[in-house]
Amino acid sequence: MNEGRNGSAGADATQADPVRIEPSPKRVRAYLAGRLVADTRRPSLVWEVPYYPAYYFPAGDVVAELTPTGKTEHSPGRGDAEICDVRVGGAVAEGAARRYPGSPASALRGLVRLEWSAMSEWLEEDEPVYTHPRDPHKRVDILASSRHVRIEVDGVTVADSVRPVILFETGLPPRYYLPLTDVRMELLTPSDTQTRCPYKGTAAYWSVDTGHGAHADLAWVYRTPLPESQKVAGLVCFYAEKVDLYLDGELQERPRTHFA
Repeated sequence: MNEGRNGSAGADATQADPVRIEPSPKRVRAYLAGRLVADTRRPSLVWEVPYYPAYYFPAGDVVAELTPTGKTEHSPGRGDAEICDVRVGGAVAEGAARRYPGSPASALRGLVRLEWSAMSEWLEEDEPVYTHPRDPHKRVDILASSRHVRIEVDGVTVADSVRPVILFETGLPPRYYLPLTDVRMELLTPSDTQTRCPYKGTAAYWSVDTGHGAHADLAWVYRTPLPESQKVAGLVCFYAEKVDLYLDGELQERPRTHFA
């Protein structure tokens, strides 16, 4: 999820719903049930939400059949989207494509947007990418540290460490990943929740209960992170937005993010 730096908006965007559009140099492919849906060397990144972009394909690079559903969806900046079913090799993804032939943002008029979750596989160049496209304006730095990190929940210390690994991600507060042995694991209960990140991989979650009621999905772990995030493998992180975090003995103000 991207809360990174703002870039220039599309020249034809409205002020009510500005559309930021950038070309990407990556080759991007999308598949449905093992069948190629689209393959382009000239994708566009479109920020429909502030946190991360979506890929839009030139219409000529979409090899699947797009069948209009008769439905439309309006956005002040992008205009009226024609919603289409995606059909390829007998597989159908209903309502998984959008076209904007009359968009006020002229750069969108010849492009097709595919619903990310409706496709079975996405590739950037020859590597799979998950959840959403990587944002070219986002950076992730992971640094070992000797700072003293203490986590309290309901006034109870649930983690205390002087060997955190700190993950700095553009637009988000620092995340403090702590060794399991520095966490009171008896207070943590695994949940069924999982999330995926294109930079880190798949996270599993714990709820925390110090005897004052359970706090759902308060902490997470990447057990098998993607290669670029191996430094956080097997470490526990708590939402700084939802706990009392002491850094070198000083209580930190809870950050305000869309996770709060």
